Amino acid sequence: MLADSSLLLRLRMRQLLLIRLLDAERHMGRAAAALNVSQPAATKLLAQAEEVLGERLFERLPRGMLPTPCGEVIAAYARTLLVNFSSARESMAALRSGLSGMLRIASVPGAVNQLVAPALAEFKRRHPQVKVSVVVETSDVLVSLLERGEADLVLGRLTEAHDRGDYAVVPLLEEALVVVVRQSHPFVGHNSVSLTDLSQAAWVVQPPGTPQRTRFDAALREAGITRKLNTTETSSTVMTTALLEVSDMVAVMPESLAQHYGRMGVLRALPLDVPMRVPAINLITSEGRPLSAVAAQFVTLVQHLPRPAATD
Repeated sequence: MLADSSLLLRLRMRQLLLIRLLDAERHMGRAAAALNVSQPAATKLLAQAEEVLGERLFERLPRGMLPTPCGEVIAAYARTLLVNFSSARESMAALRSGLSGMLRIASVPGAVNQLVAPALAEFKRRHPQVKVSVVVETSDVLVSLLERGEADLVLGRLTEAHDRGDYAVVPLLEEALVVVVRQSHPFVGHNSVSLTDLSQAAWVVQPPGTPQRTRFDAALREAGITRKLNTTETSSTVMTTALLEVSDMVAVMPESLAQHYGRMGVLRALPLDVPMRVPAINLITSEGRPLSAVAAQFVTLVQHLPRPAATD
């Protein structure tokens, strides 16, 4: 059996265009006219494509043509190829004339410091005319925005509620969760702290169903803690930080976020003896919707950021 690359070398672009037109027109004469070739030439192109692929692609009917199941697959590939080529041309034109328009980023809090901020700072330096909107929320909310076409891309995680086949997913950042408190918290200065030590504390936690909350609940079970904790639920990092600043409450957050607030002198990470890790933060885009020229440029920047070493 020939490799995919060998087949592609034998399958010509004109044949793919004809297959796309035949799927749309369901008539060889109209497809040939749209391709600006004679009907015999179009018939020969189709026969050559079927020979290369080793499959019958269209059924010849008395009054037209109907794609076979294999024909539908190749026609869908041809449609995607043309859409992507059109998108690439738009991107090239936009780069020549200077990017403008709107970029809508949806990000979980843990991606802000190491992914969104550095990539966006460079993006705005290169493309100052582009308007940018950034929504920071939990992954389930963000993927729903992408699903509805209200975000161009997500930096977060797919949840069980979403069909992975609908999205293109590229892992970008793996990170541990750490327990954080205010700088003058009674537990600051302890050499080691356990979840059992903190089970009497008031906690600020993310809502149920979020990856961070799921991992935190699992860590409690692994530590043998079955009692109901005193919790306040919020997905807002600002709310979490404000509560920690004015109380002895405790929270968990991604390590890079904790380091950010540590540099600001606001929070301190405790030396927790139970490591916690959530799934990697991914770049998530819609499989069936090509990226705009603006979004494609941001994606290139965020994918080429230097990656920090994973921590345990």
